[in-house]
Amino acid sequence: MNDTNQGLSTRCVHAGEIKDAHGSPHTPVYTTTTFKFDSTADLLDVVEGRKAGSLYTRYGLNPTLFSLEEKLAALEGAEAAWAFSSGMAAEASLFFAHGRKGVICIGDAYGGTMELLSSQMPELGIPTHFLLGSELDGLKTFLEAGAGLIFFETPTNPTLEVLDIRKISAIAHQYGALVAVDNTFASPVNQSPLALGADFVVHSATKYLGGHSDITAGALMGSKELLAPVWNWRKNLGQMPAPETASLLARSLRTLVVRVERQNATAKAVAEAMSHHPKVARVLYPGLPDFPGHAVAKSQMQGFGGMLTIEVKGAYEDAVRAVDKLKLFAIAPSLGGVESLVTMPVTTTHHGLAPEERARRGISDTMIRLSIGLEDAADLIADLNQALGSFPNKT
Repeated sequence: MNDTNQGLSTRCVHAGEIKDAHGSPHTPVYTTTTFKFDSTADLLDVVEGRKAGSLYTRYGLNPTLFSLEEKLAALEGAEAAWAFSSGMAAEASLFFAHGRKGVICIGDAYGGTMELLSSQMPELGIPTHFLLGSELDGLKTFLEAGAGLIFFETPTNPTLEVLDIRKISAIAHQYGALVAVDNTFASPVNQSPLALGADFVVHSATKYLGGHSDITAGALMGSKELLAPVWNWRKNLGQMPAPETASLLARSLRTLVVRVERQNATAKAVAEAMSHHPKVARVLYPGLPDFPGHAVAKSQMQGFGGMLTIEVKGAYEDAVRAVDKLKLFAIAPSLGGVESLVTMPVTTTHHGLAPEERARRGISDTMIRLSIGLEDAADLIADLNQALGSFPNKT
């Protein structure tokens, strides 16, 4: 079942589920590594693509994976989706398949992505280019030089910068380039990049799609034609998730909408409370009217997400003291789970960047990134208030 006219919550529950002979309402876990056939002719029909079927799990030809991928495609309104062992695996195969003419990365991105693009891809002779979100005037230069793939997150990590998907996609397509949007922070609940003109959507499914901090997985969605070249990279690099992981991810997707909608509401309440706190210099959250990217966010997002970053007044030591005093927020580098997490970009996601590069990107030593979970908003606000009270007022 994959009816794109149905609501997102309905698709989260029903899309991709197979009819089980024993009456299970959800697709069973097929832990099988290999599948048998009645004849050589039947095997060759699957191997040579004349007939869909299960064959070998590392290839992705497994019923549990088929079911998950149909559900993933339905969530983003895509023709197809591939599941991966991690978000980085999805990005790597995408870059190898479609980025060999050059990849342009706009704005901030996950540290692993930055390392892959800045250090490892050039070692393979693949040109990579980096632009800040404020430097879009330089985009045409790289496109005219032949770069074939634009990649960006929106909102970005950790400044929550909102990049205009429609605008960037229109520019790219004038030059025959493709656009991939990392939709991890927003999730399909809050943003639909394909509908806005992007060619690919990539997710670290470890985050909001998984939602319980108990699986590592990735996803890539797009048209069947554009995903086809990615297939062999995924297969031969061994990037397939295990069926058990695929089943857990499908389980989590059934509650995606209710989780994210609650996280949206709580994050907005926390952001508003922190924006009035005397020890907070600024709050970065797309849902705040004074946020620089609020207008673009309103035009392309249905909700503003569960991530926000606060910048405290004072020095690095004051931010550390506040983080260490938190009781409900766990100090951890991930995001998107049911539990609230806190991290400082200078100690985790952007620890490897030189101080001058962090400054150029607007990432200060006193930034604290918050991933809002499913706790009561009042309790999270109280926890932040007591932690921020652990150091004196500074201007």
